[in-house]
Amino acid sequence: MMLNGFYKRLLPSPPAIDFVSNNGKKLFLEAYQNGTMQGFNSLISHFQTQTELTYCGLTSLTMVLNSLAIDPGRKWKGPWRWFDESMLDYCGPLETVRANGISFEKLASLGHCAGAKVEAFRASNITIDDFRKYVTKCSTTDDCHIIASYHRAALKQTAGGHYSPIGGYHAGKDMVLILDVARFKYPPHWVPLSLIWEGMNYIVGSTGKTRGFLLVSRPHKEPNMLK
Repeated sequence: MMLNGFYKRLLPSPPAIDFVSNNGKKLFLEAYQNGTMQGFNSLISHFQTQTELTYCGLTSLTMVLNSLAIDPGRKWKGPWRWFDESMLDYCGPLETVRANGISFEKLASLGHCAGAKVEAFRASNITIDDFRKYVTKCSTTDDCHIIASYHRAALKQTAGGHYSPIGGYHAGKDMVLILDVARFKYPPHWVPLSLIWEGMNYIVGSTGKTRGFLLVSRPHKEPNMLK
């Protein structure tokens, strides 16, 4: 019997290595032992699947905000203060995001509005060595996380632009762990840092600018834009 729709996609490998494969487990163990998976535990504890096909940016940001233990300053449900995609409406209605996705600049602004410190880097303004430096920084501490904005074509994956957090770094192999928030499609996977960098250098048609990454960290003061 033919069923409608899709149940996952086959992860193109190479270049990616499935996180739960034997090679993926080996990379994880080596990176963990070398101290470049420091933010992994907090991220994996808050790992979630995007609830809309266009919510990869919102889901990535929600995951990172909760991982950094940032208080949203307002209730989610009942008495609980907790970040959820539905709460990231500071910069406009979520219907717009649901219809069109979210731009690089607006996602950075949302992070600021939610109380985080956000540094936005476009690939055109830095070098791959700069990117590697920031990946190393956020892989050796749990005080910051990186959300990558990249084009899936660089990884031989289907569809186009995408956001997902980087969960760790293997310095010896120069590979990053992508915690893909489209978990219905692809599992977490290791990919060469150079290919994510390539994916960041794809031009966004609507802006004529490259993609890049957000470095999100804990705020130095209480957020002042929350109600």
